[in-house]
Amino acid sequence: MKQVPIETSRILRNKRKLEASLKVKLKKKGRNMLIEGEGEEEFIAEKVLEALNFGFKLEQALLLKREDFVLEEILIKNFTKRKDLSRIRARIVGKKGQTKKHIQDISNCLIALKDNTVAIIGEAQDIRQAMNGVINIIQGSKQGSVYSFMERCKKESKQRGQDLGLKE
Repeated sequence: MKQVPIETSRILRNKRKLEASLKVKLKKKGRNMLIEGEGEEEFIAEKVLEALNFGFKLEQALLLKREDFVLEEILIKNFTKRKDLSRIRARIVGKKGQTKKHIQDISNCLIALKDNTVAIIGEAQDIRQAMNGVINIIQGSKQGSVYSFMERCKKESKQRGQDLGLKE
């Protein structure tokens, strides 16, 4: 049995859907949610609840049920010495959410911000690229430079994937 702190009422509203989809039993205990089930199902349910706490939609959080999807967290404080974290959060989101959207589009990942933490859901091979993009924005790189770097890396990884070393 695992215990996960919950902060949103969305989890409670979708409790039945979550239980059916994740094959676990969820019980609210104060500000926490108790998860009962088999080991692997408990682990997956814990990750899905964490994603919901970050603000991901239910359908997005349930992607974590698939083996090739993972949830990664980046603490902004670990990558900058600046004290004005609200400005850094604003840089990650960008004007009208454009920076966040571009990084999501290039990396094929989903990004959510909560307090001073950035959460990323994506396939294992794509998540590293999204994390690098967010970290570069945190460290002060220009958005355009980050986009072009990510695009180059994406093209190179596709070429490496196609070239299996069988050419003569």
